[in-house]
Amino acid sequence: MTNPERAADLKARRISRRWPVISGIAAMALAALLGLVVVVRANGVALEVDTEWMDEIIEHRLPIWEIPSLFMNALGGGLFGVLIVPLVITLIIVLIKRPWAAGYYVVATVLSAGFVQLLKQVFGRARPEDMLVMSDFGSFPSGHVANAATMAVCLAIIFPRLWVVLAGTIYTIVMLLSRTYLGVHWLTDTIGGLLLGVGVAIVLWAPVAAKLDGERDLAARRRLERQRQKEARS
Repeated sequence: MTNPERAADLKARRISRRWPVISGIAAMALAALLGLVVVVRANGVALEVDTEWMDEIIEHRLPIWEIPSLFMNALGGGLFGVLIVPLVITLIIVLIKRPWAAGYYVVATVLSAGFVQLLKQVFGRARPEDMLVMSDFGSFPSGHVANAATMAVCLAIIFPRLWVVLAGTIYTIVMLLSRTYLGVHWLTDTIGGLLLGVGVAIVLWAPVAAKLDGERDLAARRRLERQRQKEARS
């Protein structure tokens, strides 16, 4: 059996058949949540929660926290975060013979980054004034957090293991905290990035759920077969 969709379980095939409904609902929910985050900003003026959070961050800034924050800044953005990290992850997925998973991850990453730039231009929200690093135009939403959330959800779907989920969750939360610590984003910017990243990953997952599930099952069978052959030879 080489057709991934045929190897998928019934639940995954059902999700793929219903993908227009699932993706449509997810997309509308995402749009509504992003709208709530943006509209209540009162024409770009920082919310009280934004200013209170930023005041707390500035008050508790210490050199010991700047090093990991600057590391996350480099890891999640620029050429390294936008191109090199996704490329390495994609190559690894391809090498373990999961082409559908690789394609899903690439498309999700590209679309997430594209939507971030689109929303930055549409809303044009000014960044906080007390920044520790230089950043490009547009504060809403956070591209670093959207990037992290997209990667975390995609990898959790591709490799459904508890440690993958925990690692992705921790990575995304640390990225969120580091962006506000460096003063390059308001708290609601990072929430918007989180919603965007998760939403894109879920919307794109539904139509290929069966293929991803079947592909994962076939890969497990191949590993088991290789293990049996190795044991037989020994």
